[in-house]
Amino acid sequence: MNDVFQKVNPDAGSPAMTLDAGPRSRSTPDVPDVELCPEKPSDVVRGCRLVYLLSIYPAVSHTFFLNEVRELRKLGFTIEVASINQPDLSRSTMPTAEAEETDATFYIKSLGGAQAAKIAAKTILLRPREFFRGLAAAMRLGRWDPIATLYALLYFAEALILGDWMRTRGHRHLHVHFCGPVASVGMLASITWGFPYSLTVHGPDEFYDVEKFYLREKVERAKFIVCISNFCRSQLMRIAAPEHWDKMHVVRLGIDPRVFYPMRQEREPENTLEILCVGRLVPSKGQLILLRACARLISQGCPIQVRLVGAGPDRERLEAFAKQMNICAIFEGAKSHDETRQLLGRADIFALASFAEGVPVALMEAMAMEVPCVSTCIAGISELIRDGLDGLLVPASSVEALTSAIQRIFEDPLLRRGLGVAGGKRVRELYNLPQNVSLLARVFNEHSPSSD
Repeated sequence: MNDVFQKVNPDAGSPAMTLDAGPRSRSTPDVPDVELCPEKPSDVVRGCRLVYLLSIYPAVSHTFFLNEVRELRKLGFTIEVASINQPDLSRSTMPTAEAEETDATFYIKSLGGAQAAKIAAKTILLRPREFFRGLAAAMRLGRWDPIATLYALLYFAEALILGDWMRTRGHRHLHVHFCGPVASVGMLASITWGFPYSLTVHGPDEFYDVEKFYLREKVERAKFIVCISNFCRSQLMRIAAPEHWDKMHVVRLGIDPRVFYPMRQEREPENTLEILCVGRLVPSKGQLILLRACARLISQGCPIQVRLVGAGPDRERLEAFAKQMNICAIFEGAKSHDETRQLLGRADIFALASFAEGVPVALMEAMAMEVPCVSTCIAGISELIRDGLDGLLVPASSVEALTSAIQRIFEDPLLRRGLGVAGGKRVRELYNLPQNVSLLARVFNEHSPSSD
């Protein structure tokens, strides 16, 4: 069976908390195995209509949303995007493609309280059954906790806005990326308005607090679920009844090899080598571990500098540590996709010392450009990088192991080149955006309303 797109057979299981009186989604018909790279994607997929619901769109740190949507549209899908929040960049600073998406996106919170109240009143008057069904589900999510109930009611208000907009646009299927609050809105919209929804699950935050994120309820109510890795699917299997396992499909994320391709040149051994790290400056990304490893390497006489791309609350602490340890560290802040690609083209090593991840697209981009990568053997990263073949993996939190891995690459130009080439080949074969979106399209088509 192809490990890019997998299913497992279900057993018997027990149900989770009931949010409404209607039936839950059950096991769906088997989806046939698909080839890794269909020769004629247009022959194996057909377009369908759906809404993508995202927390923030477009987003600097989640450009894969935009890439996925645009690739599906190329395959004939009609996709409209609803976003809970406004973009994190001003329109004037966006690339053309993102500006166009911004203009076409429906922003739920932008309607304001008055319009939200108007939609709620209209729904009570014209569709009281739907309104009170959704309200009851929201109250059950609150579980008699005042704070949780308040949040659930806010999600319900957003679900009313979303569902009303979807009805006016003639949409009957909702797809949600991530399983946090955005999926709570999506689930309540589905319960309220009676249309199906599906999920793409990334992790890892929702895996650590299943009850807070209502993860079991979201999974069991979803019509189908796309998991970005086998690890991700295993975490859902851990909490969901086995009767729901068969609707979990592993479809990898990907990068566009037409955009990310080799462009780096090997430096002379006596030159300073640059280590690049791309990710939000937050504790879970492990940048402090990377800086500690760099301090050790410098003390051993390795001429290196480290460049960190990303913004976040840890920046001040990381800058202070780098200054204290005399590390040549360049903090670039948040960068556009094109700017990051240019920095990757100049990097000698890409390092990501994360404590918690899904499957980082930043690693895929570096590998596609044949930059040798060092990361941690957590979550789905070991499915992307095979240690010693496509890059080097170290235990999370281990400064010693990370120092040793970087030093190996630093001291061995042949290893550096070999890992880079092998990493590029692996990403082009298994994490290729156009190919994997074709696989995703098959999942959508199998479960689209016209297939019911």
